[in-house]
Amino acid sequence: MPTMPRPSWAVVARPVTDPVAVTLLREYMTDVADRYYRLHEGRDATPEEIERALREMPSDDLAPPDGVLLVAHHDGDAAGCAGLRRREGHTGDARTAELKRVFLRPGKRGLGGGSALLAAVETAAGELGVVRIVLDTRRDLVEARALYARHGYRDVPAFSEGPYAEVWMAKDLV
Repeated sequence: MPTMPRPSWAVVARPVTDPVAVTLLREYMTDVADRYYRLHEGRDATPEEIERALREMPSDDLAPPDGVLLVAHHDGDAAGCAGLRRREGHTGDARTAELKRVFLRPGKRGLGGGSALLAAVETAAGELGVVRIVLDTRRDLVEARALYARHGYRDVPAFSEGPYAEVWMAKDLV
C-alpha cells in the first residue's frame, strides 16, 4: 500500500496589519471568546463582544523590533498564527518574551501545525535574543496547555493578572 504524503507546514512572519494576519487574529479572538462564553454563559460571543475584545487586547506589540507575528501555512493555505513579544516594558526583562495568540483553524488542528508554530516561535525568540518564553492561558484551553507541555513548557507561579490568566507556563531556551 502506498504511503500518503505528509502535509507540508511553512511558518512565516507577517505584519499584524497584513490582511491574512488580521483575519487569523479575528478568528483567534472569536474562537477563544466563543469558548469562554459557552463555558460561562451557554452562548457564543456577540459580534460587539468580539469587536470590544479586539480593541481592548490589540496585537500591535507583535511587531518588530520587540515582537513578531508568525503565520502558519498548511499546504499553502493560511492555517494559524502565534505571536511573541519581548516582556521588557511589560513588567519583564529584555531576555524574556511572552507567547500570545496561538491559534489553528479548527480544520487544521491535529496535523502538526501547533508544533510547527512553536518551533518557529523558538527560532524567532533566538533572533530577538530571548532565552525564556512565558505564557498565560485559561484552564479550559486544555488542548493548548497539552501542546505547551509536550514542547517543554512547565507550570510557573503567576506573573500576570487578568480575567483570562488562570495558568502560567514557561520554557527556558538555554
